[in-house]
Amino acid sequence: MLPRLRTEEIERQMLSPKAALACESKGRLETEPPCDFRTDFQRDRDRVLHCKAFRRLRHKTQVFLSPEGDHYRTRLTHTLEVSQIARTVARALRLNEDLTEAVALAHDLGHTPFGHAGERALNRCMDGGFRHYEQSLRVVDLLEKDGQGLNLTWEVRDGILNHTTGEQAATLEGRIVRLADKVAYINHDIDDAIRAGVFSEADIPSEVTAVLGANRNERFNTMIGSIIETSDDDITMSAEVWAAFDKLHSFMFDRLYFNPIAKNEEKKVDAFISRMFAYFIDTPDKLPPEFRAVYEREGAARAACDYIAGMTDTFAVQMYNELFIPQGWPMVSGIGGM
Repeated sequence: MLPRLRTEEIERQMLSPKAALACESKGRLETEPPCDFRTDFQRDRDRVLHCKAFRRLRHKTQVFLSPEGDHYRTRLTHTLEVSQIARTVARALRLNEDLTEAVALAHDLGHTPFGHAGERALNRCMDGGFRHYEQSLRVVDLLEKDGQGLNLTWEVRDGILNHTTGEQAATLEGRIVRLADKVAYINHDIDDAIRAGVFSEADIPSEVTAVLGANRNERFNTMIGSIIETSDDDITMSAEVWAAFDKLHSFMFDRLYFNPIAKNEEKKVDAFISRMFAYFIDTPDKLPPEFRAVYEREGAARAACDYIAGMTDTFAVQMYNELFIPQGWPMVSGIGGM
């Protein structure tokens, strides 16, 4: 028996009746022969892991813009933390861990440079708005592999598109990623904020710590444990834990996300991205060759948006400097009496 067929048989025997089985996938945008060794969901996970957009996550900001320190989260470390939490929950609930991991690794591929500040800036620039989860799907469908896309399965694509607000993912595995994303970011944002001196553990409201715990490990154990214990036909947490999470979320908005220092930096991001966007609208011939097809098919705004959204923080700064900051005149030996 081929390894893939053996794995698919193990899934049928071992996973919950509520799990999404690879052998029952709704398929890909373009039909292709199956792999002898990997299920379709395993194959999707590998395609995401090896794509260029995934590697760029390493240099994309999570919350703190261009932090000076080695231990602050980036979009890549956030993605890996989401994947770890989601896999833990999927395994405990006997759901499809491969599908869960594929969605988790791909969920933020469309995120902009400079975190949500960059997302809000592009949202103001684009007619019809910009949402990173839609861009993540666009990355895997249209932009990766020089415009060929990754041709992922329907279940992974559905999980990517529905990993945040709005409509729920069709699979329980996709819904796990949605909640794992929340658990990951609230805890690592607290960790980064404490490291940056924004607040301390003692500042977290007592009604929150009484339910979720007094430190990061306790909060993780409480939230993940609640998901595993409470989930059945849906993926959720207990009412008590949800209420404490909402209070913690409000605290984070007050103390970190709406922090005056952070908001001042975000104003710079808005001007920064708006100016680059306008530049590429006016001079689409300056877009890289791989975005010319987008320009010809969907117009300058769409091509400029795709290009900027894919930039890392460091590349965006470099590009801005090249476009708008005067450069020193190159000195040539033998000129000017030398």
